[in-house]
Amino acid sequence: MPFRKTGYPVLFFSNPAAITDKMQRRTLDLIKELNQKHLGVGGDPEVATRINSFEMAYRMKSSVPELVAVSKESPETLKMYGVEPGKPSFAMNCLLARRLIERGGRFVQLFHEGWDHHSEVHKGVKEQAGKTDQASAALIKDLKQRGLLEDTLVLWGGEFGRTPMVESNADAGRKLGRDHHPQAFTMWLAGAGIKPGITIGETDEFGFHVTKDKVHVHDLHATLLQLLGFDHTKLTYRFQGRDFRLTDVEGEIVKDLLS
Repeated sequence: MPFRKTGYPVLFFSNPAAITDKMQRRTLDLIKELNQKHLGVGGDPEVATRINSFEMAYRMKSSVPELVAVSKESPETLKMYGVEPGKPSFAMNCLLARRLIERGGRFVQLFHEGWDHHSEVHKGVKEQAGKTDQASAALIKDLKQRGLLEDTLVLWGGEFGRTPMVESNADAGRKLGRDHHPQAFTMWLAGAGIKPGITIGETDEFGFHVTKDKVHVHDLHATLLQLLGFDHTKLTYRFQGRDFRLTDVEGEIVKDLLS
């Protein structure tokens, strides 16, 4: 469920102008009563599922205003993240992530655009790191000091890295940039089950190819699934007549990552 930068945080969660929270609650209570009568007659489990889904949706809707009220955080916390209440930012997203996690959110994804530096890579990376580094570190620190990090797995990374050589194309308006590079790039993990303070993998002197302890994306997925309590070799789904798994026919758990 995406949160928006402007307007009400979640689409379709705010009531129409003529509908109050009390009116909506009464409507849901009536629907619940009718569904329960129907469930008592037919015993269809789908009806019970519908009742539960309506109630969960209402709890989610009613919890949003309190969730996004980051102004209630202490000045020290806001400063640690670099949050300016009312101003959208990656720092704000990190703080919202912590608030979601402490309220029982199981999976939280944060997105930050602006890393596609085909031109002026030095300037671009410096700017984007300035927007993300402080808040990312604050999220880890905040989770830890609240006792949440031991049960929260944090993964920070992108879809690929950048080439070690300069990209220059005057016709495309590109200067001193770098192209996409999937052969070697860095990700970091922290939290539940991850061994702290280690680095795995090395590249050649140019940063072009991995030369030691290569971790394929399937290996990363296998390890993440292991930490979530799944055996990646057994977690399959049926598609077009055969069973597939998320790590395809590959993937080895990176045991050195595990504490």
